Amino acid sequence: MARIEKTVFISYRRTNAPWALAIYQNLRQHGYDVFFDYTGIDSGDFEQAIVGNIKARAHFVVLLTPSALERCHEPGDWLRREIETAFEYKRNIVPLRLEGFDYAMPSIASQLTGTLEPLRSYNALSVPVEYFDEAMDRLRNRFLNVTLDGILHPAPATTATAANAAQQAADAAPQVKEKELTAQEWFERGYAATDHDEEIRLFTEAILLKADYPEAFYNRGWARQQKGDLDEAIKDYDEAIRLKPDYAAAFNNRGLARIDKGYFDAAIIDLNEAIRLQPDYALAFINRGIARNNKGDYDDAIIDLNEAIRLKPNNPIAFNNRGNPRHHKGEYDAAVTDYTEAIRLKPDYALAFSNRAISRRNLGELEGAKEDEAEATRLKYLQSSPGP
Repeated sequence: MARIEKTVFISYRRTNAPWALAIYQNLRQHGYDVFFDYTGIDSGDFEQAIVGNIKARAHFVVLLTPSALERCHEPGDWLRREIETAFEYKRNIVPLRLEGFDYAMPSIASQLTGTLEPLRSYNALSVPVEYFDEAMDRLRNRFLNVTLDGILHPAPATTATAANAAQQAADAAPQVKEKELTAQEWFERGYAATDHDEEIRLFTEAILLKADYPEAFYNRGWARQQKGDLDEAIKDYDEAIRLKPDYAAAFNNRGLARIDKGYFDAAIIDLNEAIRLQPDYALAFINRGIARNNKGDYDDAIIDLNEAIRLKPNNPIAFNNRGNPRHHKGEYDAAVTDYTEAIRLKPDYALAFSNRAISRRNLGELEGAKEDEAEATRLKYLQSSPGP
């Protein structure tokens, strides 16, 4: 008779750490051997520690929220790789549907393609905060109470060591309180919202419940930045960085806000730190290139944008912004080439048409410049007009 295994791997996005910890604590209290990457494993140890622990455990529990799948379109994304590994080794995959998660949401549906598409077919368990204990009872007695036909792979010594270290760190963590999970619900509602004022309101509710919530400060800062409230956005990024000093995205966005305020030197300091923390951060290279271009440091701006293009060869923003310092250096042909590539990658890129028109005028290509100006005007009108 097949044996019921009580070994579990929890897969989650860092924004959902309180949920993951609460589920870990519940399972551990009921005798499960759970791997939960609580402190974070270096990327160099991913294959050995993460993949090895998925292969060594029968059940794979993945937490699904609006924010969880945001980067799953990237082949190297950790959450994506964890799910793919669970598919490959035929683990018992149990999706947990948390606040606001809906497979039909466009932002979610766009991520569940290719190798991740089969996730849609799995029976997901809804876990509301107010019925958390009941949901955990269903998880243990229904979803995890199954035999596994796939072969379990004994964990090598190094993999087991990583699991023991992760368990010790998670076991030492304080018990997750209900208000922390409620804060997570407010955060996910904010993440799924489309109106900036509503985003700010919802992230503020999350912060009121959990004052040490760097992701909520970061996302509220972005909503404020989109509204043009740069001073308040910078304050939010300041707090996100205070709470999480290695928050590369917060340094990047604070740098961008400082560019918009004309504080180019301060912006470059922020973007230097974002790149130090995440050396393959293409967007930070783009933004530092913009700041350097605005300072008149055209050669270094081009170097930054070259690196951004090396990291993300299909990013139209990088090509458009590399065209700008080339234009300022009088390299109009090179600028036109960059703007043209930006337009090829993004045919409705109104700003690239405007920029190419200016460079073409400097080259004496007056008819081409007029055509670009007309197309830029048409696109700006379409993009500013309300939908039907």
